[in-house]
Amino acid sequence: MNRNLMGLIVKRDDGSEIINYDNPAFPSYIYDGWVAPKVTWERVPHYHEDIEIVSVKEGKMAYSVNGKTLLLNAGDTIVVNSNQIHYSMCINDTVAKYVIFIAHPSILSSSVEVEMQAIRPIIDNRELSYLRFRYINEYTKDIYELMMGMPDIRGDAFEVTKRFYQIWDIIRKQSASLGANTEENRSDPKMQSFKEMMYYLANSYKDSVTLEDIAKSGNISKSLCNSLFHQYVGESPINYLMHLRARKVAEYLRSGNMQLKEIADITGFNGVSYMSETFKRFFGSSPRDYRKQWADR
Repeated sequence: MNRNLMGLIVKRDDGSEIINYDNPAFPSYIYDGWVAPKVTWERVPHYHEDIEIVSVKEGKMAYSVNGKTLLLNAGDTIVVNSNQIHYSMCINDTVAKYVIFIAHPSILSSSVEVEMQAIRPIIDNRELSYLRFRYINEYTKDIYELMMGMPDIRGDAFEVTKRFYQIWDIIRKQSASLGANTEENRSDPKMQSFKEMMYYLANSYKDSVTLEDIAKSGNISKSLCNSLFHQYVGESPINYLMHLRARKVAEYLRSGNMQLKEIADITGFNGVSYMSETFKRFFGSSPRDYRKQWADR
């Protein structure tokens, strides 16, 4: 794991997230984590080929998956399928503690037959964006107990693989109970347009960007652009852009001693005052106070 990237969302050229795996030679990430209001990893829309599984240990939190908000209480688990747009959220400004397990499905592909029979029917199913396990589900306790043991085997590729197969067996059973194991993959042009717009903003946030520019990058109208951003991330395209710029400011504040004017220049803000005003709106403190708080940790 690259500790300099902890808490940051790093993306490829196509806009998908690069997972900060525990071991570059084995595609899994396990963390005994937490989410609090205004941390840099809250409300950051992203997607990846990996399966993301989160079990809540304490408190409550929420996940947004393709624009749908799902409440999670202590004892609940959510499985986010491959290539779904998602992000975590705090509830009522409280801290939640959880175990997260992110793993590439290739870990399970011991043969083409296994991949085609047990993996592809799930990860290629556009209708199966997530599975939520809570008190009313017969598999909730089993998957939760498996997840609680993940931090203890972090770094042991064999044990993680074995545990992933056990978790995947539960995922398959739950999917079958929902009749979701046989759906053929179909492209979703709206989601693809949204991913293209996310990619455009990730590469153009430093520039002067208009709503028309964003819509054009997804080859859609401005009204549909606005509708898709509200659907997938719950905010307007321009507010999403400002939020993205503010997160970039936070990354620079955490990673070095650059002057605020220099940070404002390279994150698309027209001056320190405007940057500070926008940053405080999203992070609840001024850039100077945020840098000091981070340095004191």
